[in-house]
Amino acid sequence: MGLPDADTIVTYPAGDLRADGRVLMASPHGDHLAVITDRTSIHPVDAAWPDQPADAGVLRTGAREYAIRDAVVAATDGDDLHIGSVPVRPGTEGWSFLVVHLLDADAAVGEGDEVELEADAATRRALSIGHTACHAAALALNRALADRWSKAAREDALGSPDFDGIAIASSRIEPSGSVDRYRLNKSLRRAGFDATGLADGLDGLAASVDATLAEWVADDARVRIERVGEDLTDRRTWVCELPHASARIPCGGTHVASLGELGSVNVSFALEDDGGTPVLVMTTRAGASA
Repeated sequence: MGLPDADTIVTYPAGDLRADGRVLMASPHGDHLAVITDRTSIHPVDAAWPDQPADAGVLRTGAREYAIRDAVVAATDGDDLHIGSVPVRPGTEGWSFLVVHLLDADAAVGEGDEVELEADAATRRALSIGHTACHAAALALNRALADRWSKAAREDALGSPDFDGIAIASSRIEPSGSVDRYRLNKSLRRAGFDATGLADGLDGLAASVDATLAEWVADDARVRIERVGEDLTDRRTWVCELPHASARIPCGGTHVASLGELGSVNVSFALEDDGGTPVLVMTTRAGASA
């Protein structure tokens, strides 16, 4: 059997923890066995934007069960398989984009096997809470910083200047939270953002963001993922039905079904220096409801 010629079908955007699949490829990869199935419920980490970690989970075949040590995005042009580091953009013509499950090297899994994949529910929920809280906090931050723009800027899903989208350097989803880093560089200032006095007002900024988040959580705004198809590279959008608007953000991660599930959300800020460039760090934490 050659390299897969179609994208992996993924079921985690619908919230699925479990999926049945057929093994398309099983081959050594470093200290692991790399297993590709035709469909999976396991959310992988994408090296291009590694914000959400991979699901924990297991792969079962017959009576045997193997821990999934990691899950990563790979791509193939039919000749070579690139695992983790993908040289082309998702959706590039002639390429297939795949979820690779990394098992222990001695796992007895082979091509053609019918398998069951199951993500760990507690890990999935904690990361989904963190990712939903991250998006909500970004929108609330944009609102809190709106009066610092002196020029028209690209707007976010709610009509505020999109500080998050323009200044973001990295985002890391953690269990029940996230850490986002924003570069306050010259290009941001030329775009019209004024960071004057920001260092002295971080507590006030956090209070403003927290107040907006508390309002949205109290309204139990509904959250869903819209997708145009089931393939790994099909476009997916996070949609949150806030009281006065529907927020839409492109996103390939997993989420809870409402902001009310977050229980409460609080942010804190710090300013760091990165080679002479100020970096605003926002840490978001959610106290999830049962």
